[in-house]
Amino acid sequence: MKKVILMVFVCFLGIQMSFGQDIISVKDYLKIQKDPNVVLISARKPVDYAKVHIAGAVNIDHKSLYKTTPKSTLKSSAEIAKILGEKGISNTNTIVIYDNGSGKYSGRIYWILKYLGAKDVKLLDGHMKAWRMARKPVTKNPANRKATTFAVNLNKAAIASIDQVKKASNNPASVIIDVRAADEFSGVKESKLPKGHIPSAINLEFKNVMNSKSQLKSKEELQALFTKAGITKEKEVILYCESSVRAGIVYLALTSALNYPNVKVYDGALFEWTASEKMQ
Repeated sequence: MKKVILMVFVCFLGIQMSFGQDIISVKDYLKIQKDPNVVLISARKPVDYAKVHIAGAVNIDHKSLYKTTPKSTLKSSAEIAKILGEKGISNTNTIVIYDNGSGKYSGRIYWILKYLGAKDVKLLDGHMKAWRMARKPVTKNPANRKATTFAVNLNKAAIASIDQVKKASNNPASVIIDVRAADEFSGVKESKLPKGHIPSAINLEFKNVMNSKSQLKSKEELQALFTKAGITKEKEVILYCESSVRAGIVYLALTSALNYPNVKVYDGALFEWTASEKMQ
C-alpha cells in the first residue's frame, strides 16, 4: 500500500513539475485543442502559413509588432494589444505558439505576450516538426476568430532599456548574454552592424537550449548549460541578439524551466546599441 501511495505521489509530482514549464507536447495540446479558451498561434512567416499550417492556428507575424525605428523594437503596448485583439487573442486565453522549429519566432512572440501580461502562454514542443511526425491535420485555410480585447498589464521586469544594459555591463551582479552564433559574437561573420558585442557580454547561442528535435532540453540539461557559463540565479540576466528575436526562447528556458527570478530582454538590441555606442 505504501508503495502504491509513493508511486502516485511521484507521478503527481512529475505532473506538477511539467506544468511549471511553459511547454506543451502535441499529445497534451490535443487534449485541450477544442477548448474555446485555447488559441493556437502560428509564428511562422506569412508565406509559410499561407502554404500550410496546423488546423485552427491564427498567424501572427512578429514583424507586424515592431516600429520602423529603432529597428525591430516593439510598437506601443496599445498598438500591439489592438493587433492581438483583432486576431481574437485575449490576455486571459490559454495561448499555444509554434514555428518551423527554430524557436526564434515563437520565442519572440512568447516573450512579447509575457511582457504584455498574458496569463497562460506555452510553446508547442517540437513545433511543426512534431505535429507532422504525429500525422495531425494541417490546412491552407486561414483561421478566423472573433475579435476580442487584449487587456495589457505590463511586466516591466521582463524588459531592459539601454541605460539598464550600460549599468549591467559594469556590474558583477549582472550577466549580459549574447545569444547569437559564435562567429557573430566574435565578429568573424559579415554583418551590416559593426563587428563585436556589448562590453562584458558572454556568448551562449540560443540553439543550445533545444535538442535536435526542436524540443526544449530537460531542466537538468539546461541548468548544467547555464551553470557552466556562470549564469546563476542570484544574478540579473539580460539577453540580446541583433534584434532580440532569438532571445525569447532563452528567456523561456531561464524563467519557466529554471525559475530564474530576474531575467530581461534588451529589446533595443544591437540595432539600438550600435547606433549609440562603440563596440569592443
